[in-house]
Amino acid sequence: MAKLKVFISSVQAEFSVERRMLADYLSMDALFRKYFSVFVFEDLPAQDRKADDLYLEEVKNCDVFIGLLGKQFGFEFKDGTSPTEREFDCATAHNKYRLIFLTNAKSAERHHGVNRLIGKMSDNVVYGKFSSPSELLSDVYTSMINYLISIGKIRVEPFDKTINTEASLQDMSEEKVKWFVEKARAERAFPITINASTEKVLTHLNLCQGKSISNAAILLFGKQPQRFFNSSEIKCAHFHGTKVEKPIPFYQVYKGNIFDLIDQSVNFVLSKIDYAVGSRKAGPQAPTAYEIPPEVIEEAIVNAIAHRDYDSNGSVQVMLFADRLEIRNPGSLPPALSLDKLTKDHSSFPFNPLIAEALYLTKYIERMGTGIQDMITRCAEAGLPAPSFKMEDTFVVVIKRKKYAAFEQIGGAIGGAIGGAIGGAILTERQLEIVALMKENNQITYRKIAKVLKINDSAVLKHIKALKLNGTIERIGGTRGYWLIKTIKSD
Repeated sequence: MAKLKVFISSVQAEFSVERRMLADYLSMDALFRKYFSVFVFEDLPAQDRKADDLYLEEVKNCDVFIGLLGKQFGFEFKDGTSPTEREFDCATAHNKYRLIFLTNAKSAERHHGVNRLIGKMSDNVVYGKFSSPSELLSDVYTSMINYLISIGKIRVEPFDKTINTEASLQDMSEEKVKWFVEKARAERAFPITINASTEKVLTHLNLCQGKSISNAAILLFGKQPQRFFNSSEIKCAHFHGTKVEKPIPFYQVYKGNIFDLIDQSVNFVLSKIDYAVGSRKAGPQAPTAYEIPPEVIEEAIVNAIAHRDYDSNGSVQVMLFADRLEIRNPGSLPPALSLDKLTKDHSSFPFNPLIAEALYLTKYIERMGTGIQDMITRCAEAGLPAPSFKMEDTFVVVIKRKKYAAFEQIGGAIGGAIGGAIGGAILTERQLEIVALMKENNQITYRKIAKVLKINDSAVLKHIKALKLNGTIERIGGTRGYWLIKTIKSD
């Protein structure tokens, strides 16, 4: 990022201390040094200090002009102007952002040229007065912060509400906007009609101002949100063990708008965890259950997306291990919440309120701060421990996995083997692991299965033979074919 250039102009002898103080402050302050580089005449080689044309060239190239005026007028050219006056005139002619600060002196104490210059400047800019170097520093600080806000370098409002100067209505997906309206009308009685224009819908949602588009609009409805925000993606990974190890068996990076990111990443997890189908003994509809309730997975992922820090270069990460599911997001808890308060009754403090509102209208979330407690309740109902939360370099949600949890939920019996594991078929723990690997990759070889499970090839072949005999699996297409996982009726 190219830094903004600041030019400090003054009578050299009168303000040598203040000029150096400002230059050092803007160059060393943690915030300002990120955005500004400063020019003062002392920084030029000695032989160039009288090169007035060079100073004017620096003014033309600057972004911010700071002028300090006191009692002295300084060197006068033949036309009665001074170097500071000429520099100010140059800054005005080239539309530079100008900040003028006057010492708190009486008019009679000032050189007549200074009074004339003040009159000229007052027609162009509003100036401030100072009585001490510390007061000058305070005034400059406030003015520079306001300047950074005015050009969008720093914000005083949420990220999602900030207008994105690079985007327009043409970057919005009309198809996604219409989908949103239809769903919001069905879920929350959204008042806008399905045939309303994209601009009308976004305006109603406070996502645009006239033709100007907010960051939230891009993330929710953009055709290519990642063109504006590279990190607005979800990285999903599945590890067979309990820690991060390469090569990663299954890895996927999802891109798109927020609604698509949620749906894709939730489906990624659901495709990798256990899913049980019971018998129809109790009725015409066979009971089914996922190892982790889908509502818990969705709530954790939605929270990560809605509350993340989009200024961060990090992405949301969804990592499935043998013993747990972890969702990480580059964000932090709001000041009003702590990890302890998070699991108790608390109000909702959305980090990105406009994004949260759109997710509420489509019923991805509620607005009562009850999401975490719902996760805890649903995990308990599924026989799982309560989710845990921690702050590391990211905010982390951990949902514990439990072997056979899906089968227990549909009434399966456990005792060395699983009753009702797949439509009533009785499978050993090892056979369940083999079926899970085939579900993940239906073209996996028995040698690859043996390597993943760390057992010998002959043992895998015996389990595969048993699975074929009880009708759990079928091989389609010979050596170049694939595994078909079958559902067997038990009644």
